[in-house]
Amino acid sequence: MLRTIGHRLLLLIPTLFGLSVLLFLWVRALPGGPAVALLGERATPEAIAEINEAYGFDKPLIEQYLTWMGQLLSGDFGVSLQTRVPVVEEFLRRFPATLELTIFAIIIAVGVGIPLGYLAARRHGKASDHFLVGASLLGITIPVFFLAFILKWIFAVQLGWLPSEGRQDPRMDATHYTGFYVLDGILTGEWDAAWDAFLHLILPAIALATIPLAIITRITRASVLEVQNSDYVRTGMAKGVSRSTIRGRFILRNAMLPVITTIGLQVGLLISGAVLTETVFAFPGIGSFLYRAIFSRDYPVLQGFIIFIAIGYALINLAVDVSYSFIDPRVRVS
Repeated sequence: MLRTIGHRLLLLIPTLFGLSVLLFLWVRALPGGPAVALLGERATPEAIAEINEAYGFDKPLIEQYLTWMGQLLSGDFGVSLQTRVPVVEEFLRRFPATLELTIFAIIIAVGVGIPLGYLAARRHGKASDHFLVGASLLGITIPVFFLAFILKWIFAVQLGWLPSEGRQDPRMDATHYTGFYVLDGILTGEWDAAWDAFLHLILPAIALATIPLAIITRITRASVLEVQNSDYVRTGMAKGVSRSTIRGRFILRNAMLPVITTIGLQVGLLISGAVLTETVFAFPGIGSFLYRAIFSRDYPVLQGFIIFIAIGYALINLAVDVSYSFIDPRVRVS
């Protein structure tokens, strides 16, 4: 197992190298440039040339790339052009917010999606099955930003049930140790702070979870339908094995492999969905900061944040592969 994990980690090197090349070229292909974004109305040709020379943007692309790679290998991800703060510090400051939002979103997606998919499979061909399939299709087709605006308008603006933006009421004097506001409130015994942070998570988490929830529902339904029609399930039923054993050990457990794969992929994709969700709800995570970095052409932030996200995505996929052997003993990570 450890040898396999080490082999997978080594494969990250060429993958990240290819990503770094594509990322570098994509960032440089964005219209405008950091000098224009920094100077605004003062963007005269002389001032632009001075900024480009100061940051090395006037050098050949290959030289810029090699300089950037040398900095990465030494652990230097650069400094944000907008905030003048190191990229690593900006990422670590905002990552707990995005991770907390992602965890709540995946809890909703998995906690609701798997039971709904199983129910749809058990009620195959009936009205409830058709309804759940149609609802999941609707959930996939609704854009995240549109649903976020709808949820915000209904539950925050019109009804006033939930907060409309931010992670916590700024008037609240809460203690933060880990950067995870709900967890911090629980650890410190500040239950009002934990509850307020939880309320701020509900709308963005629901908006972010909708597409993964719909996909997990459909994959669970298809997988359960396939497994429950297999020979060993029919044999177990013929031998008088209890229904609970058949549903739990024979059907649901064996149907989980494609579902686990889907969950792993969706966790990575939630980061990209967080860009729109965090922007709508003014949620101070890496998604909203990336959104601003794109418009400000903040090259170091774009390059550093996306590299960090890519590493996290690869590690999540590795964890999913390793989990196969625990879910199904027939599977061995190779």
